[in-house]
Amino acid sequence: MGVLTGLEPESVFNYFEEIAKIPHGSGNTDRISNYLVDFAKEHGLKYIQDKMGNVIIFKDATDGYEDKTAVIIQGHMDMVCEKEKDCDIDFTRDGLSLVLDGNRIYAEGTTLGGDDGIAVAYALAILAADDIPHPRLEVVITVDEEIGMLGASGLDGSVLTGKYMLNIDSEEEGSLLVSCAGGISACAALSFSRDKVDTSEGSLIKISVCDAAGGHSGVEIDKQRANANKVLARVMYSISDKCRYRLIDIRGGEKDNAIPRAASACIYLERDGDYDILVREIDRLSAVISAEYMDSDREIKVIVSPYEGLCDGALSYEDSIKCISFINILPDGVQRMSHDIEGLVQTSLNLGILKTDTDRNELTVKASFSVRSSVGSEKEELVERLTCIAKSFGGTLTLSGDYPAWEYRRDSRLRDCMTSIYERMYGCKPKLEAIHAGLECGLFASMVEDLDCVSYGPDISDIHTTAETLYVDSVKRMWEYTLEILKNL
Repeated sequence: MGVLTGLEPESVFNYFEEIAKIPHGSGNTDRISNYLVDFAKEHGLKYIQDKMGNVIIFKDATDGYEDKTAVIIQGHMDMVCEKEKDCDIDFTRDGLSLVLDGNRIYAEGTTLGGDDGIAVAYALAILAADDIPHPRLEVVITVDEEIGMLGASGLDGSVLTGKYMLNIDSEEEGSLLVSCAGGISACAALSFSRDKVDTSEGSLIKISVCDAAGGHSGVEIDKQRANANKVLARVMYSISDKCRYRLIDIRGGEKDNAIPRAASACIYLERDGDYDILVREIDRLSAVISAEYMDSDREIKVIVSPYEGLCDGALSYEDSIKCISFINILPDGVQRMSHDIEGLVQTSLNLGILKTDTDRNELTVKASFSVRSSVGSEKEELVERLTCIAKSFGGTLTLSGDYPAWEYRRDSRLRDCMTSIYERMYGCKPKLEAIHAGLECGLFASMVEDLDCVSYGPDISDIHTTAETLYVDSVKRMWEYTLEILKNL
């Protein structure tokens, strides 16, 4: 007997539990992709599995719905794999340990994969049923959404005939998403020569920015939280005219789409007398920064500690300042708010990863950004600005993972139908929202002409963390809602 046995809707939770048994982290989706193919074969359904592992399963319309417009049901099969320090799960080969606690479903010590396993479970339950009225269905389950929407980017959309798309990849019941930002990853790089350091004199020091609040660079960029990489560059530039230092290493952040919580710089202080000056100045700057971010980053601090790592070379003082100036001048955060949708960030960028690579006598500093905008021309302008800055310092800018915005449709039969059904079923209107984050809807809208799309889903809290939780009652309501949509389109 499964952990979720007995929950309603039974078929949805059965499939969700089956999915949880299969390792399906981003970049490790072969087994879940093959599971979907086996499902299609078992149920006699036509399918396509492309070379990336994306799976499309087709099902003919039920009686009386043959003349209706085909509907695309879409989600992604990969999940974000995070675990607690004492959890010994191997995400490459182990399934998840589900826990049912009343109305809550979570995974012991790990992320749950409700994002977006619930979409897959809904889709399979619909495909397996013989008592659900619906138009022709085209179920599209993509790979590697969580690492740049790679699956959707490589999908051949010419096989799709549907003009309505239900993207089940949102985490708030009662919210219908109708637009999202496009984005691109950008990496600015600048190289320097480095020389040997005589560590018998001077001091090896590590300066760290710690305990910033962080957050998602799309959803929470408007909260004006501290970017640890940018704070560190500010601190390093501020002390540069008081302490003569040579930069050994600088780094912070782990993902370009996450606001970095911590960053550090390792330096060689050339003059012994500079150490006390440095400590006093860092204490002063830490107090200033704490005061500035009192509302958004209460725990943020800047600290000095000995650097105990390897020091096989450092930049000159002049190049150290050039490097810090380069980082300091790079833009970050909200660039423009929308005039059409109140409170919506229109254009932003996040300096999510800062690191140095060394190769013999050379050091290269790399600053990686997630650039987002719901207006394509503004995204292009921001990329051009980054290019200008990089080139003016003698550096380069490389781009990857470009995906289009999903622009708001003024006329949407799907949105109107879903709004009317929700109001009839639950006695209130759903919220129509746009988000400053990427969804696969933008890619599908670019590949399927005149696609009418809405993104929605049941309540899931704390996605991408070990506290991720799926709510049973919400899954049931959104299942019933989905069936009504298919029945009434």
